[in-house]
Amino acid sequence: MVLLWEDCYSILSSEILQNNGMKSLVSLTLLIGMTSCGGSSKNEYLALSSTNEIEVVYQDPQAKLLLEKHCNVCHSPTAPQGEGRIAPPMVAVKMHYIEKYPKKDDFVKAMIDFVNRPSEEASLMPGAVRKFGLMPYQQFPNGSITEIASYLYDYTIESPIWFPSHWEKMGKGRFKQKGAKENVKGRQDGSHYMKQSWETKGLEIALKTKEILGKELMGTIQKNGVLNALEFCSTNAIPITDSVGVVNGVSIKRISDRNRNSLNKASEMETRYIHQFQSDMQSGIEPQPIVEMSKDQVQFYYPIMTNSMCLQCHGETEKIRPEVYHKIKELYPLDLAFGYTENQVRGIWSILFPLKNK
Repeated sequence: MVLLWEDCYSILSSEILQNNGMKSLVSLTLLIGMTSCGGSSKNEYLALSSTNEIEVVYQDPQAKLLLEKHCNVCHSPTAPQGEGRIAPPMVAVKMHYIEKYPKKDDFVKAMIDFVNRPSEEASLMPGAVRKFGLMPYQQFPNGSITEIASYLYDYTIESPIWFPSHWEKMGKGRFKQKGAKENVKGRQDGSHYMKQSWETKGLEIALKTKEILGKELMGTIQKNGVLNALEFCSTNAIPITDSVGVVNGVSIKRISDRNRNSLNKASEMETRYIHQFQSDMQSGIEPQPIVEMSKDQVQFYYPIMTNSMCLQCHGETEKIRPEVYHKIKELYPLDLAFGYTENQVRGIWSILFPLKNK
């Protein structure tokens, strides 16, 4: 699928970086390699028992997934320090907030206040604001930021390789992250855990694909501009998605009931799922993955959301830059992917896991 929300987010973020004189180019080969390393679920620890129960050792799974879905695309824990980065890593945000607000209630409240009303005056990271620009206001499902902030305070999170030395060079002393590494053990019946496991795997693959597409598009914009990025997407978005699928042994599609590329048109059933996710969002409910299991395969669906940044390509036509709109119509004469506002379901991820017959 071409230019869904994550692509549009990268466009505006890249233009901000370009205005700040930054350059970025991330190799697809490197990113595919990163995907290969992260293809299996990190939350899955199975210990089958004679009672058909599964013992699971895990960090708070819901909050961890919220962090990955809503934060890590921009606040990447893997991007290098000098390129491919459009915001500081989340561990940097966590460290600055804990330094200022050592008590959990204060930490959570301060983070919620900033997300709801971002400003340079309220920022604890003026250097990051100078480098990347101020984080724009975005809407999130009810309670999501509270869960994310609580998770950041309670648990250790992934840190870039370069960050500990960077922290020390800032005069902050030896890097030591607050938080537990594991939560307590829990019990779940086997069938319930199997479904949760596929949800986790599907989300990991969807989020990694989104990260790869965003970084590739960002590099194209910084080198050649937005109009060339539109052409890049028209010829490369689907092949890149397919490549990630091959690495992970799955089929990945991004589909929409209001598609830009005809190859990404939703079926009648997929359209019903899109409408279901839209209804959840309108009710302020955090969307949950849909997992359909059969003897031969597992089908995973999850929504792709708009935010304030992607509206430059998918928003109301009168608000899209004329040269961008004309280029879109040139590439996609039958385009339907416009007229969106912030925090709407733009399409869905469809990931098919084939099951090996034993």
